[in-house]
Amino acid sequence: MAFFSLLARLGSFSAAARELNITTPAVSKRLSQMESRLGVQLLNRTTRRISLTAEGEVYLEHARRILTDIDDMERLISSSIAAPKGLLRVNATLGFGRTHIAPLISSFAKKFPEVQVQLQLTVNPPALTEDAFDVCIRFGEPPDARVIARRIAANRRLICASAAYLKKYGTPRTPNDLAQHNCIGIRQGDEAYGIWHLTAGQKTETVKVRGTLSTNDGEIAVNWALAGHGLLMRAEWDIAKYLHSGRLTTVLDNWQTPPADIYAVYPQRLQTAARVKAFVDHVIEAFSASTSSKE
Repeated sequence: MAFFSLLARLGSFSAAARELNITTPAVSKRLSQMESRLGVQLLNRTTRRISLTAEGEVYLEHARRILTDIDDMERLISSSIAAPKGLLRVNATLGFGRTHIAPLISSFAKKFPEVQVQLQLTVNPPALTEDAFDVCIRFGEPPDARVIARRIAANRRLICASAAYLKKYGTPRTPNDLAQHNCIGIRQGDEAYGIWHLTAGQKTETVKVRGTLSTNDGEIAVNWALAGHGLLMRAEWDIAKYLHSGRLTTVLDNWQTPPADIYAVYPQRLQTAARVKAFVDHVIEAFSASTSSKE
């Protein structure tokens, strides 16, 4: 069941072979043996991809539920003080994951050498329904009660620009002024592209911004702002060092933008897993120490 669940998740014989450290023919043979024993075909095979048959979908659904029940049973009968161990799959966004999460995984691995960590960096977080991660570091609390979301750190979105840009084009004084400026666009997630929301007390302004540059990579967008190409709305954790050094300057400080608090998200079935709890605690502790040092 674990083999078939892995094969279905990875979507190819070669990927499963790499994960299991066996040959691709061995994966094919193992699947054929399963199908022969069951008397049904579980996967449709083409030269490029595999897909589940109707019988395969039923098998996978029940296999995942049974595997989850087994995991729950083992966690219940294991000692609560057992050392964290096993595979931990972590997902984070590209820039933030590279800058902030990867170093923490390094220190976590030294502290808990029996945990095998796989870090996956993606532009957008995976769907919460996918069995593709154990812990996902994401911005904003997910609107889904089926997962656990622990806040790692507070995080504001700020509007900023380089001193050179502000000197040349002026500083916006009201949200409506943004429409007259070159604004760097970031196409990420499900958020409406090019729409900035700002709030001051009970007053809310929605501005359609435009610009000559856009990207789906936040780090590239920050570099463009540093080079003087325009105004940028970005999470504070991504630009804090440039604000501190003066390379970027915030504007419209009296207006609030939507929060981007940082959360560790993981399935409810893993809430008692020692490796997950240890990792999330490690990340929260590190961010808390970093916040305290800045203050």
